[in-house]
Amino acid sequence: MRVSPRKVIAALVAAIALPLAFTTPVQAGGVDDAFAKILVKQVKGSNVQKHLNALQAIANANGGTRAAGTPGYNASRDYVAGKLRQAGYKVTLQPTDFVEGWVENSAPVLNLTAPGAKTYVPNDDFFTFQPSPAGDVTAQVQGVDLTLPPTPTPTSTSGCEDADWAGFVPGRIALVQRGTCAFAAKVRNAGNAGAAGLIIFNEGQPGRTDAFPLDIGEWRAGIPMVFADFAVGNELASTPGATVRLKVDSTLTLGKSDNVIAESRFGNPRNVVMAGAHLDSVTAGPGINDNGSGTAAILETALQMKLFPVRNKVRFAFWASEEIGLLGSEQYVDSLSQAEQDKIKVYLNFDMVGSPNFAYKLYDGDDSDNAGSPAGPPGSAEIEKQLERFYDGRSLGHVGTDFDGRSDYGPFIAVGIPSGGIFTGAEGIKTPEEAALFGGTAGVAYDVCYHQACDTTANINATALDVNSDAIADSMARFAFNLSAIPPRS
Repeated sequence: MRVSPRKVIAALVAAIALPLAFTTPVQAGGVDDAFAKILVKQVKGSNVQKHLNALQAIANANGGTRAAGTPGYNASRDYVAGKLRQAGYKVTLQPTDFVEGWVENSAPVLNLTAPGAKTYVPNDDFFTFQPSPAGDVTAQVQGVDLTLPPTPTPTSTSGCEDADWAGFVPGRIALVQRGTCAFAAKVRNAGNAGAAGLIIFNEGQPGRTDAFPLDIGEWRAGIPMVFADFAVGNELASTPGATVRLKVDSTLTLGKSDNVIAESRFGNPRNVVMAGAHLDSVTAGPGINDNGSGTAAILETALQMKLFPVRNKVRFAFWASEEIGLLGSEQYVDSLSQAEQDKIKVYLNFDMVGSPNFAYKLYDGDDSDNAGSPAGPPGSAEIEKQLERFYDGRSLGHVGTDFDGRSDYGPFIAVGIPSGGIFTGAEGIKTPEEAALFGGTAGVAYDVCYHQACDTTANINATALDVNSDAIADSMARFAFNLSAIPPRS
């Protein structure tokens, strides 16, 4: 019988390492430390760059883009999946939906029908949210955690939290105020609460009174939805028993795009350590920093740790449709049962790790560095500390960055999964303090080619890419063998 060399090597590695793996490797020099050092040496920036070159070639051959739903995305998916299958991972392509087309066939309708009657003016008093599904419903309006009169600055959390919907009567039209969470989150919550339609109105502060057209990329509530000005929302909220007719006449066309999910052959399936990066670009360019950089770094990490006899199951995810609303990661998390969610002990997100005017930004798990966004779920602070130890060990500066909901950690945080990761900056402006700490140019964007055609391989800072790839390797190896620092989920 012919035995493959890969199986022989795997058996030898396992024979050497597994006795160590069943000790408690919490001290320096444990098996997690040993394998972290091996993996960091194996994950070379030059090999990560080769993956970026491949993604650039794919974009060049497909109209300059790798956006979801395009041939460039499909070729990127096939490249990543092929490499992972060759390495021996169990690879799954998970189809996910996205909006391929949306047309409004006629003007929307929003009329007060009781008590009294009033017709609101479409495309003035209110606008249809793109991509609202079609629908025609007449029902009583119910306000959801409204702040009226509005506070001097935006503070409303109307419709953002599950508790807001505790007394909502299914079948009514939800009246929700703009505020501090994403429109898409309000839409999903309305659908989950059984709303028959949704009116979101502007919050009411100066500069936040008028309605305007918006594409929020969210349709999954399956209900008609509009964005109204503050005056409309305030009037409906102050009218007891207000009943309205809400109509949207639209044609919504959905497309399919695949997440790539790869899982190790080794490891305890009850303890999953997960890393993710979005694979799609924007339509305007090839997306080599955003997010070929994260894709290439976790791909090379996966390829180099393919034979590691890990204690915990390791899962790598390459997300579809991040650029149009975190759709790939959201649909993945939504597809998991509570038991499957509970098995994911750590989620690490890597979105833009090679910005040309970079800063080493670590997601602020305990909200100790930045005010504004809340801390991550329990365990997120420990992830941040693990990453800090890597940069501190190289005498490299680092700063915190908020979980602001702009990347694929969002759906994981929403269900309580400890999360963390690295970010080198997008369209934000580098501060003088950051320039002193990291070099580069203050007063200039971290990535001047963010979401543009110039986000090519020439847009990558090789030093940042190499260092961050090592940090990814270090953290993945350590958590793959040792989760003792992560508190159990309650």
